[in-house]
Amino acid sequence: MDMEEEGRLESAARPPGVFSGTSGKDFRVLAAGTAQNIVGLAVFVVGTFAANILIARAFGGGGTGAVALGIVTIGTQFAFIVAAGTRFGMDMAAVRYVAIDIGAGHPGRIRPLVGKAIQIAAAISIAVGIVVYLVAGPVGRALGDAQTAGPTAAALRAAAVAIPFVALTYVWVAGGRGLKVMRHTLYVQWMAQPLLWIVLMLVLWQIHKTEAMAVWAYAASWCLSSVAARFLWSSISGGHAREELEPGTASVLVRYGAPRAPAALLSQGLFWIDYFVASHFIGAGYVTAEEVGVYSACVRVALAMVLFLTAVSYVFSPFVADLHARGERDRLDALFKAITRWTVAGTIPLLLLMLIVPQAILQVFGGGRFATGSDALRILVVGQAINVSVGAAGFVLIMAGRTGWDLVVYATSAALDLTLAWLLVPRFGIDGAAAAQAITITASNWLRLALVRRFVGIFPWDRTYARLVVPAMVCAVVMVAVHVAVADTKWYVQLVTVAVLGGIAYVPALLAFGLAPGEKVALRNGIAKLRGR
Repeated sequence: MDMEEEGRLESAARPPGVFSGTSGKDFRVLAAGTAQNIVGLAVFVVGTFAANILIARAFGGGGTGAVALGIVTIGTQFAFIVAAGTRFGMDMAAVRYVAIDIGAGHPGRIRPLVGKAIQIAAAISIAVGIVVYLVAGPVGRALGDAQTAGPTAAALRAAAVAIPFVALTYVWVAGGRGLKVMRHTLYVQWMAQPLLWIVLMLVLWQIHKTEAMAVWAYAASWCLSSVAARFLWSSISGGHAREELEPGTASVLVRYGAPRAPAALLSQGLFWIDYFVASHFIGAGYVTAEEVGVYSACVRVALAMVLFLTAVSYVFSPFVADLHARGERDRLDALFKAITRWTVAGTIPLLLLMLIVPQAILQVFGGGRFATGSDALRILVVGQAINVSVGAAGFVLIMAGRTGWDLVVYATSAALDLTLAWLLVPRFGIDGAAAAQAITITASNWLRLALVRRFVGIFPWDRTYARLVVPAMVCAVVMVAVHVAVADTKWYVQLVTVAVLGGIAYVPALLAFGLAPGEKVALRNGIAKLRGR
């Protein structure tokens, strides 16, 4: 028997892993795309954190820095949230219909299709941006007190200019995701934009160092990002004989986007409605501008919990559209279960870190004043843990064409968050705002999960989730023990040692106890290949 034949027999005898064969192609694409997205999202999280830390510390840190951060957050998040609505669902439409056209053998339609989506998003975004610019004054007064109303209004005017560029960037990179190409989202949306914001902010502060100038830098970063997104989409969508769109394509896009537009607006607003309610109560004396600034840092930190969820969801979306359109429910269900468990596994160390050392994390933004938000951060993290646990249920609902139900979920959730925040903030301050968000996110995700099970017939959980209990316990025990051991050291020593040693303990525990049989085989096969076997 020669060496070549022996190698073939050895490979045949080796049990297949989750990534092997034709059936494992979906898992391979998902894993590769998710890995790319995690890198991009890690840069995004670090860049966004760095920008917020820079703002807080540049304006003096402590209470003064918290007030400045609160004003800038109002401007940037207002632009981001409004743009989610003004793109009118055209980003999700681009993902869905590009994936469907490619699956149906009509690649020549994708460029004019995305072009039509861009026209719709641009028209609405520009119109809304003009309105926001004109009403910035009264809105600024409603969201601040006598001291902060002027800077808030100036920040909102800069935000108005950002709105169209945010919207168009999202639509162009979404077209790439419809082709299962994630790198454009990675390069532009998650890497270039936050880094550009920091650079442009430092440059523009040489002209005038104000909160509004930080938001103008934010707008400029999205302007440059939109140029890059358009270039990348043009480079990947060519090479096919142009096909005419079917009559009524614009109407199809509008019908799909009409319920998605307010749903997208509310989906982004859901993480910030309670923040804007708290800002409104500054003038009434229930909270201070400093406390609201601290709360903005808490929300930013808690949103890092969805790092893996976002990475997986963006890759998973075109699979949902394609497999659902072809009626391959079992294949879709298997993917949904696997990626949700991967998401939870990747998030566990971050969840535990935020629960165990919230004070140390918040002090990164500018000293001990920010540590007063520790309880609020813990409450927010519990809500985000529920969000992560149901996986990409929201994306499944959207890609399956149930945008009307998606709107119902978000409208109900927004009303609940607004009501709870209005009731709880006057009594409990920023802790009440955090509780409103956590309760709302929990209710929203359970409702969405029930709808996915009813309309799509898939569910994210199975018995393999029990495998994550031991790694989670190992990580928690190590983190708590390390925290107790270094409790009397500087905050940054606590943060680094707890994070590093907890992670070192978690990874081998996950590999030993947390992997499903097929994943263990895939890991062994991968190691064998690396060793040259």
